[in-house]
Amino acid sequence: MAALVGAAERAGVERFVYLSFAGAEFGLGSPMERAKLVVERRLRAAGLRAVIVRPDAYQDIHLAPLGRFDVAGGKVTVIGRGDTRRRPVAVDDVAALVAAVALEPDPPEVVEFGGPEAISRNQAIAVAERATGRRMSRTRMPAAAARLGMRLLARRNDALTSVFAAGLHQDRVEARWDDGPLRQRGIAGRSATEFIEEQARR
Repeated sequence: MAALVGAAERAGVERFVYLSFAGAEFGLGSPMERAKLVVERRLRAAGLRAVIVRPDAYQDIHLAPLGRFDVAGGKVTVIGRGDTRRRPVAVDDVAALVAAVALEPDPPEVVEFGGPEAISRNQAIAVAERATGRRMSRTRMPAAAARLGMRLLARRNDALTSVFAAGLHQDRVEARWDDGPLRQRGIAGRSATEFIEEQARR
């Protein structure tokens, strides 16, 4: 990505829209976090107009089987306590915002945002249980175990280290952002509850 920024500079690109993630500066030190922050710093030093887009966790991943939230299978994994409220956002809503800031005459340097609903992992489980009429089977991983996993996997498996870190991030970092950037651009964001209920109807 840093090479792409350099190529954009040399080509005289006027605007570079980069997709990072909300709360990236929290400091867990995961490979993904380090990579995102390195590119953000590179962009700020570049001689082009940069827009850093920082969405909260994608509903389509973190509230779906890939993110260990399997509504159809009735299984969910929770890292930490699961009480921290975040604002999961739809991939389509993020794409609409990226398209908007790519064309705006004067976009902000950083756009940090989430979906319209602040919800914790435990609250999301309750939504799934109401929607399906059955109890979700829970696997709980203490935060200390996830941190240990990060340490053991460091420099061996960047992808899995970042997965543990993402779970810790969602358990530790309360959303200080909202869906204002979506609403300002006329994007009616899909709520986490709507997404979960859609999964239950499938």
